[in-house]
Amino acid sequence: MAYQYLKAFHLIFVITWFAGLFYIPRLFVYQIEAYHKPSPEKEILGQQLKLMAKRLWFIITWPSAVLALGFGLSLFYSNPYLFLQPWMQVKLGFIVLLLAYHLKTHHYFKQLQAGIVKQTSSYMRMWNEGATFILFAVVFLVILKSAINWIWGVIGIFVLGLLIMIGFKMYKKIREKNPEA
Repeated sequence: MAYQYLKAFHLIFVITWFAGLFYIPRLFVYQIEAYHKPSPEKEILGQQLKLMAKRLWFIITWPSAVLALGFGLSLFYSNPYLFLQPWMQVKLGFIVLLLAYHLKTHHYFKQLQAGIVKQTSSYMRMWNEGATFILFAVVFLVILKSAINWIWGVIGIFVLGLLIMIGFKMYKKIREKNPEA
């Protein structure tokens, strides 16, 4: 029974971790766009968005990441057989990728908090999809429990990525024609 509770808490914190990873790049987009606005709008929006990002990052995203990983490790401790599962080994590879994504996002967070804008809002819109790709792969792995069938999930990720890129291009054209869109 304790194993099921560990699993439930692991899933809850994975969900909240991803929620933070989905929303923080969106705040980065707004911060970057605010940076290019005239004063005083630039300063007012910039300060508010920095505060929102800081709260999201340190109150939700980082604690959720630590707790998701902690409960995940406790699941391995409770059931070491999981390490031997090929699908789990592939999943762990995606978790390493997710951690790299998280740390790079933290790098962007620190830059924007310092008022350093090196990326475009279009870049951050694309960056925002990184966690989505990882989520797709991990969900397919966990549900199908197959190190082979996850390939179909990854193919789906690439198709999704292609559709997202087409959507971004269409959205950019719409925004160029109508800046209020």
